[in-house]
Amino acid sequence: MNKIEVEICMGTTCFIMGAESLQELASILQRKYPDKVDTKGIVCHGFCNTDCQYSKAPYVKVAGDVISEATVEKVLAAVEKKLGEEA
Repeated sequence: MNKIEVEICMGTTCFIMGAESLQELASILQRKYPDKVDTKGIVCHGFCNTDCQYSKAPYVKVAGDVISEATVEKVLAAVEKKLGEEA
């Protein structure tokens, strides 16, 4: 089974809009799913710099799927959904 990749945008806009609170995701996911999830901070996904279909910062990618207005709860739910799909 491949690990699910979680990428947290730490660009200026995302950080100001709440990505700072998402930093705890790495430790939460490492505790809950140590062999199933990799978490990393990204300098910038670039979504706020373009006219794109995504809503608002902060942004997180979970296995390539973009979560806008990301919260710890939204990201955990997305990871759990992905893990369920792979089961």
